[in-house]
Amino acid sequence: DRARIADEVYGALRHHARLGWWLQQAGWPDPGAHGRVLALRRLVDGLDVPAIDVLCDGSRYAPEVLDAPEKAVLDELPAGAISHAEMPDAVRLECPDWAFGGLAGRDNAADEWAALLAPAPVDLRVNERMARRTKVLDRLRRDGFEAEATPWSPLGIRLARRAPLTGHTLFKSGVIEVQDEGSQLVALLADPQPGHQVVDFCAGAGGKSLAMAARMNGKGRVVACDVAPGRLDRARVRLRRAGVDNIEPHVLADAGDRWVRRQKGKFDRVLIDAPCTGTGAWRRNPDARWRPVDLDAVTALQARLLRSAGRLAKPGGRVIYATCSLLPDENERLVDAFLADDGRFERLDAGAVWQSVIGAACPEAGPYLHLSPLRTGTDGFFVAVLQRRDSGDAAPAAAQ
Repeated sequence: DRARIADEVYGALRHHARLGWWLQQAGWPDPGAHGRVLALRRLVDGLDVPAIDVLCDGSRYAPEVLDAPEKAVLDELPAGAISHAEMPDAVRLECPDWAFGGLAGRDNAADEWAALLAPAPVDLRVNERMARRTKVLDRLRRDGFEAEATPWSPLGIRLARRAPLTGHTLFKSGVIEVQDEGSQLVALLADPQPGHQVVDFCAGAGGKSLAMAARMNGKGRVVACDVAPGRLDRARVRLRRAGVDNIEPHVLADAGDRWVRRQKGKFDRVLIDAPCTGTGAWRRNPDARWRPVDLDAVTALQARLLRSAGRLAKPGGRVIYATCSLLPDENERLVDAFLADDGRFERLDAGAVWQSVIGAACPEAGPYLHLSPLRTGTDGFFVAVLQRRDSGDAAPAAAQ
């Protein structure tokens, strides 16, 4: 029941703008949740009005009986045709106005937004300290799961459909974690080595911290930081399940916490998975499209986080800045501005880092890495790899 209800709610959210457009055209501008679900049956499922009428019998869990005006509006809607040539592009692509112009000028902008309309796959990450991917794949298939190796992450497994995993032995024992392939790749590109001192500055529930700790084979230290104690509490549950003992959760008061000043220059790797608009994860969170966003406030916070956490990197250490956003204002433009302002860091070629870490061809050549449902079949992620100069001195302006 929960799965069916979730499908209904997410279906309405994935078609929110187009449903509103059609209902406005049909003279039903304020249908409420009831009317939107009925319109979904007509516009997406292609049901005729008598078939919808049968579903609405007013019984215990059924919608109320349709009245004549509702039937008339539904009859005006085209069966199985949610999109229309006369729709504005932003409506057709289910993209709010504040984000739509963010990819202006890119040849594939419309395709990028369109690729975010489909539901996201279910990806798993294999705990490489406990098992090999081939063995886990064999076990899942024997247990009836349709599963395959992810195309980019060497640790990833993709399920053909959603399935209950929390009761499975592999999950309860920490062998697998639910984690999008793109998120796995961000952790891999941090390239943590055994014995390294690593900080996950915006750790959330700890998925990337877990992935990095496993890559370090339990040697060294990962400090998982976040300003939300509740998120770190969820991370502690995952740490116990995975049998990890080299991760230290640490609550920060804010981006400029005194702890940052005391730990200045001590870390080999600093991962900043910055809070962002989340445009790259709209497949998973379709409701996030329609939440109010102050893009200027978001980018200001990201800039503060990058400046503050950057101080943690030792000379020769790396800062990995990532977002789950497609918007250049949160990504390359922000990093370019940081590099222009702080000459202690140089940008490494993300494609070269990928080749070194993954050992395979990178999906994108260039200084920055852009992942997305269109390009790589993952959530949308941006990754920049910055290295602090050995001397810690700023480079001459001409070198920047």
